[in-house]
Amino acid sequence: MAAPQPPGSTPSRTAPAATLRRALMWPVVAAGLGMLLIYNSFGNAADDKAPSPPVAALAPAMPVPEVLGSHAPPHPAPPPERATGPAMLRSVPARLRIPSLGVNAPFTDLAIGTDGRLNPPPPNDNNLVGWFKDGATPGERGTAIVAGHVDTTTGPAVFLQLQFLKPGATVDITRADGSVATFKVDSVETFSKAKFPDKRVYADAPDAQLRLITCGGPYNKTAKDYEDNVVAFAHLDSSKEG
Repeated sequence: MAAPQPPGSTPSRTAPAATLRRALMWPVVAAGLGMLLIYNSFGNAADDKAPSPPVAALAPAMPVPEVLGSHAPPHPAPPPERATGPAMLRSVPARLRIPSLGVNAPFTDLAIGTDGRLNPPPPNDNNLVGWFKDGATPGERGTAIVAGHVDTTTGPAVFLQLQFLKPGATVDITRADGSVATFKVDSVETFSKAKFPDKRVYADAPDAQLRLITCGGPYNKTAKDYEDNVVAFAHLDSSKEG
């Protein structure tokens, strides 16, 4: 996939509350996000849209449009009642490093397009990840959504090996303020897009959480899309000031 489409600087964090249903990420009241990567980019080089990442400022009662592939963006959730674990001040992500996979890639902002779906990272850049800019920044309390392509029309891409990431592996995200947020992977799971667990993936959290999302599973030539999403769940383990 090209990362689930809703996971730069943005206003104060809005926590994703999930529900991905038809693209690759995120439908109503607690929607979510998910990302699709296919050899033709997020679902297809033509429409270049993948599963939906979290959306930040939709009214709780308003129906949520589909985003990023096959899911709708989550509504902003109220602030968590009790904060837990380490957390950092808000600062947009600049670079992602996953030592065990040899990943070292810059970030681009992802936003919801005029069609109500999250725009995926550019399909012509194999080494680029996207961050849903209306959600939590990596290291900030809440669930930060990061998506990347598994491949594009030009070849393998940044999250090609995401499915092989092991629990306990570290993910380092350098932020605009020079600080580094180090996350520890809890699990890596594959979900059918038809039964994507929006709430589990996109729900807000009282601590600093990270989701890495891409496409996976069999490639459906008729639909020109992967049938599954691969999601890495991680939590903030430590931080270093810039």
